Amino acid sequence: MKKVDINGIIVPIITPMHEDESINVDVLKEQVDRMIDAGIHAIFAFGTNGEGYILNGKEKELVLSTIVKQVNGRVPVYAGSGCVSTKETIEQSKMAEACGADVLSIITPSFAAASQDELQRHYETVAAAVPNMPIVLYNIPARTGNKIDPKTVGKLAAVDNIVGAKDSSGNFSNILGYIDEGKKADPDFAVLSGNDQLILWTLQAGGTGGISGCANAYPHNMAMIYNEFMAGNWEKAKKYQDAIAPFRENFAGANPNTVVKTAVRLMGYNVGLCRAPFNMIPDAKIEAIRKNLELNKANGMC
Repeated sequence: MKKVDINGIIVPIITPMHEDESINVDVLKEQVDRMIDAGIHAIFAFGTNGEGYILNGKEKELVLSTIVKQVNGRVPVYAGSGCVSTKETIEQSKMAEACGADVLSIITPSFAAASQDELQRHYETVAAAVPNMPIVLYNIPARTGNKIDPKTVGKLAAVDNIVGAKDSSGNFSNILGYIDEGKKADPDFAVLSGNDQLILWTLQAGGTGGISGCANAYPHNMAMIYNEFMAGNWEKAKKYQDAIAPFRENFAGANPNTVVKTAVRLMGYNVGLCRAPFNMIPDAKIEAIRKNLELNKANGMC
């Protein structure tokens, strides 16, 4: 199995698109360099903020191969390979491995309700099909309708190449459960916050970092939460953690990844719109985002 440290601030990088909704490869390369230059610790291809839910298989392969080539070993590359079926998840996981991804992030199956036994068998089957790839479980029940219970995470942590879990439930008790149950099976089991506001508290509780959508807009600020915490500078880390709260207020009443992509576009990067139908945002919301970006810029946030 590849040896990769599952830690730091990992950006689920946005997927830039042209007006016809095709992938804008040149701007994607630009964003990869922007993230790394700002200190981001890893790049995550086609996560939620990368619109992985709406990209087809060929587009995912294009995005991932572009990122892997542009990163050129500077930081680890994660790939979201989770699909509704176990069969397709294995296919996408093997594609990601062939493209050179370092880690797989596998979201729970969606739409149909899955029992904990079914989820456990799903992940164990996928893990066995790609034994050389580290796997991070991805829990986001508000989007998929299926939650991975902490006890199930503990069972899966015993699988050699299931090395961590990302929790985007927004429930800090669930993160604590993942840390507790995961480390019972494997002391090195990594737990990442998928909620930007909980990154510092996850680190304090024994987690290893976060997968941060807001890092697309503010990569340096988000990376410094981890860097300052690891340096033992709690107050500085908390300053960076607190700084993101006003930006996240724009998420209310809108699709968060649409807000993030809109913000990056307003910052002057030609990333385009989210793919339809998830690309409508009221003018009042756009103006609120613009004002927040201006205030953050005046405060030196980047």
